[in-house]
Amino acid sequence: MAAARGCPPAGPGDRGLAELLLEFSRAQYRAKDGGGAAANKVERIERRCLELFGRDYRYSIIHNAHGEVCAHYPRHIVIMEFESTVQVGKLQDLINRSKMARCRGRFVCPVILYKGKHICRSATLAGWGELYGRTGYNYIFSGGSDDAWADAEDISEEDSALRNADSQLFDKVRGHDIKLLRYLSVRYICDLMVENKKVKFGLNVTSSEKVDKAQRYADFTLLSIPYPGCEFFKEYKDRDYTAEGLIFNWKQDYVDAPLSIPASLTQSLSIDWSEYQSWDLVQQTQNYLKLLISIINSDDDSGLLVHCISGWDRTPLFISLLRLSLWADGLIHASLEPSEILYLTVAYDWFLFGHMLVDRLNKGEEIFFFCFNFLKHITSEEFSALKSQRRKSLPPGFTLEEICMLKQRDRGSTTSLSSDFSLGMESSPGAAGSFTYEAPAFSNRSFVLQEEELCIITSGRAAFCRDGRSQVLQLLLINPF
Repeated sequence: MAAARGCPPAGPGDRGLAELLLEFSRAQYRAKDGGGAAANKVERIERRCLELFGRDYRYSIIHNAHGEVCAHYPRHIVIMEFESTVQVGKLQDLINRSKMARCRGRFVCPVILYKGKHICRSATLAGWGELYGRTGYNYIFSGGSDDAWADAEDISEEDSALRNADSQLFDKVRGHDIKLLRYLSVRYICDLMVENKKVKFGLNVTSSEKVDKAQRYADFTLLSIPYPGCEFFKEYKDRDYTAEGLIFNWKQDYVDAPLSIPASLTQSLSIDWSEYQSWDLVQQTQNYLKLLISIINSDDDSGLLVHCISGWDRTPLFISLLRLSLWADGLIHASLEPSEILYLTVAYDWFLFGHMLVDRLNKGEEIFFFCFNFLKHITSEEFSALKSQRRKSLPPGFTLEEICMLKQRDRGSTTSLSSDFSLGMESSPGAAGSFTYEAPAFSNRSFVLQEEELCIITSGRAAFCRDGRSQVLQLLLINPF
């Protein structure tokens, strides 16, 4: 446990983000590696995240210096304490006991604090194959080659000789997982898997709460909201990064998890959930985000867990969108500028929690790029968590498009990070060097965003901006690197 204050900024925003993206595109973050040859750069990224969290929150740290808690979680796991009664010492003990319950040891981890509620992330539940298939060292310490799976030969989950032992093991590890969820006051569990169980080599290597045979998670509100995995985003890239009209094939053999949401959670949303298989990627993401915002904005004090299989593709997509959307409403991270919140979500929600950007770029599975390109689709008030305030009208003489986007003319490639990625800032004859938006009278701040200060995520796409109380989310299109 460590104090929250006193971490110096890492440096100017433009240099910091460029360094972050370079490191992110070089290798997957693994806590046990200590940053390897790029240790100093990784340490600067970690310090910068702590400094940004400390602007608005008191926090403690769960130390994971060598990946002993989880190999693909941050070395400094931030536990925000403002309006929270969680004792970090007890939380760490529960984590150490429960981490075996989830795939790759990626335990339930609080990452956003909103109205005293913890929004958490994790992997799905470990299945029989993973529990028995890892070596003792990897299983206990989550620090070794935890990508290896059990050899399925001569092993069957239905083997009657092992069934009793299986039940006792699951009772123990999932019992600890449930204790952790309850300690964090999590009630809602949103499962993004399109499968009930993940199968490798004919073996159930992961499971999920919704198919737990003993119904250990029956006291929680379980939502099955199947969302395409990272492989689907190869089709997004192949369609020139056009998500409109891109519909997932729900008839594939491995897809066996139907959408299931308690009626009580859908009544306030004007969405026909029976049509989910006909939604394109934009509409599906919009509707799931509306659902998550509605859940965390409910009157009770219950927290939320979001997970997919490993928790490093679909999970950070929705965690990042939640963080940015709540920030844009002024409800979390209120002291951060657009460039700072963008740095925080890229570094903490994606990089430090183990998203494999290098692998995804090589395969063209650009879910990371989709996350930030998608921001232009959530600019309306229906995505605001501020139910008591209506978004004010736009300033006279301006359209939403003119306010939200800079013209793309003469701004280079519209492809993603994998396409001709370089780190030299280019000048643009189509831009005056800055974008100034003078907020109307009802807003508590204005923005003058210099190009060199804007957060650059991928070639031709960039940052998310807040207009005070008006909750206008702005997608700023700027020069590529």
